[in-house]
Amino acid sequence: MTGKATSEAPDYGPEETASKTTEVPTTEPSGEVAAPEPADKEQAPEPQDPASQAPAPAAPAATKPAPPSEDVPSAPLLLTLEDVSNSSVTVSWEPPEELGRLGLQGYVLELCREGASEWVPVNDRPMMVTQQTMRNLALGDKFFLRVAAVSSAGAGPPAVLDQLVHIREIIEAPKIRVPRHLRQTYIRQVGETINLQIPFQGKPKPQASWTHDSHTLDSQRVSVRTGDRDSILFIRSAQRSDSGRYELTVQLEGLEAKAAIDILVIEKPGPPGRIKLLDVWGCNAALEWTPPQDTGNTELLGYTVQKADKKTGQWFTVLERYHPTTCTISDLIVGNSYSFRVFSENLCGLSASAAVTKELAHIQKADMAAKPKGFIERDFSEAPSFTQPLANHTSTPGYSTQLFCSVRASPKPKIIWMKNKMNIQGDPKYRALSEQGVCSLEIRKPSPFDSGVYTCKAINVLGEASVDCRLEVKASATH
Repeated sequence: MTGKATSEAPDYGPEETASKTTEVPTTEPSGEVAAPEPADKEQAPEPQDPASQAPAPAAPAATKPAPPSEDVPSAPLLLTLEDVSNSSVTVSWEPPEELGRLGLQGYVLELCREGASEWVPVNDRPMMVTQQTMRNLALGDKFFLRVAAVSSAGAGPPAVLDQLVHIREIIEAPKIRVPRHLRQTYIRQVGETINLQIPFQGKPKPQASWTHDSHTLDSQRVSVRTGDRDSILFIRSAQRSDSGRYELTVQLEGLEAKAAIDILVIEKPGPPGRIKLLDVWGCNAALEWTPPQDTGNTELLGYTVQKADKKTGQWFTVLERYHPTTCTISDLIVGNSYSFRVFSENLCGLSASAAVTKELAHIQKADMAAKPKGFIERDFSEAPSFTQPLANHTSTPGYSTQLFCSVRASPKPKIIWMKNKMNIQGDPKYRALSEQGVCSLEIRKPSPFDSGVYTCKAINVLGEASVDCRLEVKASATH
C-alpha cells in the first residue's frame, strides 16, 4: 500500500486471506481490535473542519490491477455507528448484495484520521464479522471509517461512514445523594465532632464547594476534603456558632446540583431565674420562678422541682418535666422546714445548677388547747376545686410530654382524664398519676394526631370540677 491516494480499493490476494467461502453467516461474533498508530504527520495536509465539509478520503492505490467486478463482492450495506465511548467505537454493517463469483472471505475495516489522506487498515486480514469494536483509542481522536468486502480476487468497493467519529470524554450530570439521617436537622452537642460524608456523582470529576448560611466556610474551624465520589465536612469540636444551614454545590460543564443540611449544636440550659416562695398554708407551699436566660440553643423539655427537709438535707424530686413556672407542693410534714430548688431541662439533660429558695417554708404545728365543753368538731369536707389549672402546651413529635394540675378536695376525689371529651382511662398510650393533690398525665411519644383538648375532672361525693387545656404536637422550627 503506497502513500498515494486513488479511487481504487486495496487488493487482498489469495495468499493473504483465509480459504474461500460461498456463504455469509447470518450471525457473527463481534470483532474487537486495538486502534492503529496515527499516520506520519509530515504526510498529512492541513486539518479541515468536518462541520463545513465531511470529506470521504480516497482509498490508497492498489498494488495489482482491479479484478473484474463480477469476481469481487459489492459494497457492504448500512454501515452504522453503534456506540462511541471515551476510548472505543463500535460499527456494524450488513453483507453486500453481490458476493462475487469467488465467494466472500470477510471484511476489512479502515480508518482515515481527520486531515489525512491515507486509509489505514484496522485489521490486517479479512474478518468474517459484521460488527467490530476498536478499543484503546485516545481522547481527542477524530477519524473516518470505511469497510470493504473481500474475496480471493480482492476487495470490493468500500462503504464509507458518512460522519466523523470523535473520541471524547462522556459527561455525566452531577447528582448528590444525601444520607437519610441528614435529611432532618442534624443535632450535636457542644464539643462533639461533626463529620459529614456526602456522596455525589458526575463525570469527569465535578467541582464541589460548601457554604454556611450562604457565606464562605471559616477555614479555621471547618475543614473540607473532596474526592472523586464524595465530599467530607469536618468540625473537630462543635460550637453553638456552627449551627445553621450548610449547602453543598457540585458543578460540572455548566451543570450543577445542590443539597442543604441543617445542623443544630446544643448544650445544657442555664438554671431558672429568680425563684420565690409565694405562700405557705397548712401542709402546702406555693412556688414561682422565671425561665432561664439561656435554653441551650434548643427548646426546654420542662422543669424538675425538688424539696429538702432541713433536718436531713436530702433532696427529693416532686415534679419532672413540669412546664408551668408556678406550682403547689402538698403533703409536707407538720413541724418541718423545707427548701425548694428547680432545674431546667432540654435534650442534653438538666441544667448544671438550680435556682434555690432563699427562705424556708415552715410547716407550723397546730396549737394544742383543751377542748371546751360543747366544742363542735369542724368538718373539713369540701367539693373538688383546682388550685393549679392545666396550661396549654406545644410538644415535639416523638418526645413524651406531661400535663399537670393541682386539685383540693375532701374526701379524696376520683380523677378522670379525657381527650376531646372522650374518656382515655386504660389507654396504654397515656399514664395518669395523682399524688399529694398533683394530677399528671403522661402522653408517650405523641404524634400530630394526639393534638386536641385535654380535660382533667375531679369527682367526690360533694361535687365535681374540671379544667381544660389544648395540646399541639408539631415539629419544632429550625434554629
